[in-house]
Amino acid sequence: MKKTRLILILVAAGMVAILYFLPKAVVENESQLQTSGPAVDSAANAGSPHRPAPRAIRNTINRLRARYLSEGSEQKSAIFADSLIVPYQQAGLYDSAAWYAEQANAFFKTTESLLKAANASYEAYTFAVDRVKQRALAEKTRDLFNQVLVKDPDNADAKTKTAMTYMSSESPMKGIQMLREVVEANPRNELALFNLGMLAIQSGQYGRAVDWFEKLLAVNENHLQGNLLLGVAYLNQGDKKKARQQFEKVKKLDPDPSVQATVDSYLQELN
Repeated sequence: MKKTRLILILVAAGMVAILYFLPKAVVENESQLQTSGPAVDSAANAGSPHRPAPRAIRNTINRLRARYLSEGSEQKSAIFADSLIVPYQQAGLYDSAAWYAEQANAFFKTTESLLKAANASYEAYTFAVDRVKQRALAEKTRDLFNQVLVKDPDNADAKTKTAMTYMSSESPMKGIQMLREVVEANPRNELALFNLGMLAIQSGQYGRAVDWFEKLLAVNENHLQGNLLLGVAYLNQGDKKKARQQFEKVKKLDPDPSVQATVDSYLQELN
């Protein structure tokens, strides 16, 4: 399976970098489970977490950031910091989105602002391509989600995302254990089921991947990435008939050109 093609599959799930930094042996055998301040968007500013925004959204970001910098009121600055999260995410500048989410949370200190900061940090983590940076973001994300779990111990998504931060650590098995605990507590948790299937794909355990994705689709039959990766698992098992059925289903689920091109490339292998 080509890396560039799998990236197209997973980009919407936000797991691009994690998948390729993860050791192949992470789920090789489950029986072994034991175990900075705001700055202008300038490339010249090496210490800044911010990069230049795409032209289409740059004016919005610059306007909001100017208000953030000029406000004398901490409350209003926090409001503008919160307003910057979505534009930066839309621009694909996840580090900046996470940074401003932290600034907003530092003032508001609510469960909602904390969860928003944790999710923004998680998104930055999943798209980090440098291993050192990814591990630093993993630790920060884990800390934020642990704070969320102190306030809301039953937040399954927070536990699932915390588990995924261990995939780039020295203790990936701990993350696998946490994912399985989430599924044991709630067999219908889509995020945990998807991540377990994805990790099985990454480690070449296609039979196990099929099991996880079939459970996922029993919960949500139209889960796009789940359907596509189930097709990939079938293909790698040599079951071309089932693989074709899955790929054809995905083509009907999403007309996006990148999805269509990805599916067509797999269908060509079946001819």
